[in-house]
Amino acid sequence: MKSGLPAKEQLKILVDKCEAVISEEELYKKLEVSVKKKKPLIIKYGADPSAPDIHLGHTVVIQKLRSFQDLGHQIVFLIGDFTAMIGDPSGRSRTRKPLTKEQVMENARTYQDQIFKILDRKKTKVVYNSDWLDKMSFSDIISLASRYTVARMLERDDFSKRYSSGSPITILEFLYPLIQGYDSVVIDTDVEMGGTDQTFNMLVGRDIQREYGKHPQVVMSMPILEGTDGVQKMSKSLGNYIGITEAPDDIFGKIMSISDDLMMRYFSLLTESTGEDIKSLKQAIKAGKRHPMDAKKELAYILTKRFHGEEKAEKATKHFEKVFSKRENPENIQEMEYSEKTIWIVKVLRDAGFVSSASEARRLISQGGVKVGDEKLLDPQAEIPVEGQIIRCGKRNFLRLKKKK
Repeated sequence: MKSGLPAKEQLKILVDKCEAVISEEELYKKLEVSVKKKKPLIIKYGADPSAPDIHLGHTVVIQKLRSFQDLGHQIVFLIGDFTAMIGDPSGRSRTRKPLTKEQVMENARTYQDQIFKILDRKKTKVVYNSDWLDKMSFSDIISLASRYTVARMLERDDFSKRYSSGSPITILEFLYPLIQGYDSVVIDTDVEMGGTDQTFNMLVGRDIQREYGKHPQVVMSMPILEGTDGVQKMSKSLGNYIGITEAPDDIFGKIMSISDDLMMRYFSLLTESTGEDIKSLKQAIKAGKRHPMDAKKELAYILTKRFHGEEKAEKATKHFEKVFSKRENPENIQEMEYSEKTIWIVKVLRDAGFVSSASEARRLISQGGVKVGDEKLLDPQAEIPVEGQIIRCGKRNFLRLKKKK
């Protein structure tokens, strides 16, 4: 994509794959003015650095930001260091414990390092909302709070459910969407991007901008990506995530483990594939002209290359084919030495860092997740010979045992 495209062409690119645009007509008018005046739109993306790691679910929105950037518009990457100390209540059934300033800033640094794997650092303006929120007086807060009603706040689904069930909602949580909206006033945002779980907060921003005499921002929400289980939202806490800083072999392997239906969803939301491309792929697989495994390898290669480069994506492909398709051992295997002739398998798994506890090791062994050589080991009490043994734990962990000389 190139900057300088007519407004109509830009609109087509930008609304593609969006869950909702409020409103498309307003966005078109803003794009027309942008083209006429040769002035980029200001696109706000607020990052709540409550956790330091970015996974593929986050990149659905970030990729769309890159589309805006490629069309010549200004991305303002807002680090919500002030609001993260409140805690975003979106989708939460209970009040979340606020983070310390130190925790927030450390997470923010890590977050920035990762986001620039997708965005162009030179074309991205990074701001911290503490720069203006720390300076607000109590009178300013009262003035802001007077511009929105409790009734409107309770229209929000998670607040409504908590209120109906008698679960506590702090006044602090009511302030979160107001402050996020005030950020849009300060930045003079034309468009705010986020996931569908942020729609309410972003719409509050439109109202707050009007209250302060600004033109209301367009709200663009992107779909929420399911995790590798294909059911729940991708989340580190649920263990169904694929982190963008994970090792190339792990990213590739996790993509290969998803279902064929989820593969189509990932192609749609995580690549530049169009709706027509997805339709053609489905038809080719149904007709037997394309094997699902080959399509999944293509997806895994695209995503591994995006975050680790072509060379490592090639190596990850070869590693997967060697280990999983041809059932061979990988070339570079972790080695551990023991002075004993035999060793308890549970101790080996813990020493290698494959499990965090003896109980986890026993459970994995009992479920058939550990092989010694080519044979599954099902006895958690087993003592195994040390010299020359290859241990396979799960799908991607390998270990060679050696006798200490």
